[in-house]
Amino acid sequence: MMSALHVGASGMLAQQFLVETTANNIANLNTTAFKKSRPVFQDLFYQNIRQVGSISSDADTIVPVGVQRGLGTRISGVYRIHNQGNLVTTNNALDLAISGRGYFRVEHPNGTDVYTRSGSLQLSAEGAFVTVDGYSLIPEITIPNDAIEITINRNGQVYASIEGEIQPRFLGQMELATFPNEAGLEAIGDNLYRETPASGVPNIDVPGAQGYGTLLQGYLESANVEAIEELTAMISAQRAYEMNSKVIETSDQISATTTNIR
Repeated sequence: MMSALHVGASGMLAQQFLVETTANNIANLNTTAFKKSRPVFQDLFYQNIRQVGSISSDADTIVPVGVQRGLGTRISGVYRIHNQGNLVTTNNALDLAISGRGYFRVEHPNGTDVYTRSGSLQLSAEGAFVTVDGYSLIPEITIPNDAIEITINRNGQVYASIEGEIQPRFLGQMELATFPNEAGLEAIGDNLYRETPASGVPNIDVPGAQGYGTLLQGYLESANVEAIEELTAMISAQRAYEMNSKVIETSDQISATTTNIR
């Protein structure tokens, strides 16, 4: 009965992790450009009571199926689903959404490059594009103080209308980064991701290049979380948790009955 207790406990821990992951998805339902996560489970080692393929007689007959006892489950990983969320209009000239693949490159305060799909940009005191936490966008593009309108086209070219000038002034070219394996990026919070050996090194190019998305000014990407889907996953995990707890309860009752035999 001890084996069944451990199997049930492993199942409860796995479903608890699933509930926590689902809860985080729901909590970030309104987080700009948030990407939902899904845990992956694996079965544990098996105890071979009768080895499949072993010889069962002097005539070299072979055991066709064998007897194995499973020892439960465990969490093996959490993968992030990078499907694009819906694009929501904001009519704010500093809001940018990436339609397609790509990440904005941002300079972290520790000096490293980090990446985000959240295009909710602001201007620093010097007029440069920064994130809501004040992290500088790479490459740096500065807006003049006398600019009366900012235009960013789908290919990431930034223009400013200056009072007294007929033609808009070109200010700079935005860039996007893509990765061979987006699921390998490490989320570090604040809508930021960090490069890892699993993600591969970033490829940098302009929006609209082959394999890169384009920019939409005045839009933001919403989270790719579907509330109904997450609630269904939550209910399923809750039921599985209850069934595993029933396994432990039943095993305990059988163990108590065996102990009381006289």
